[in-house]
Amino acid sequence: MDKSRALVGRWSRQFAWVVRATAYDREQDRLFLAEQVQARREIACRHAKLAPAVQSKAVARLQTLDPRELSPSELLRYTQVAAEIERRAVGEATAAGAVEDRDQGTDVVALSDEDRRARMEQLRRELERRLSEGAQ
Repeated sequence: MDKSRALVGRWSRQFAWVVRATAYDREQDRLFLAEQVQARREIACRHAKLAPAVQSKAVARLQTLDPRELSPSELLRYTQVAAEIERRAVGEATAAGAVEDRDQGTDVVALSDEDRRARMEQLRRELERRLSEGAQ
């Protein structure tokens, strides 16, 4: 670009580029989260429609099984799956389905608005810190 740094800086202030870019980024994040919520709803609907058919097939097959013919590992797996189904049926989180909060992977949809804002602020500060370290 054939413009001086001072001119570009003046344009940036005059047209509030930083504020506008930040607002745009926030809106894109909001839209992305809304798309994720919608996708989860669609998945849940598909699973809810599919589950009864799969369950009836599984029940029919289980009724024909002779428990004496199952290996110990198969019995253990059936027990684990049955326990997981029971926990999910009453709304309890499973060990595999528990939300973990590492640096990434926080389920922001499950957070309250206040907690979500705090988490986003924490991520913003972390990003700024990393960017400033990278610039040095």
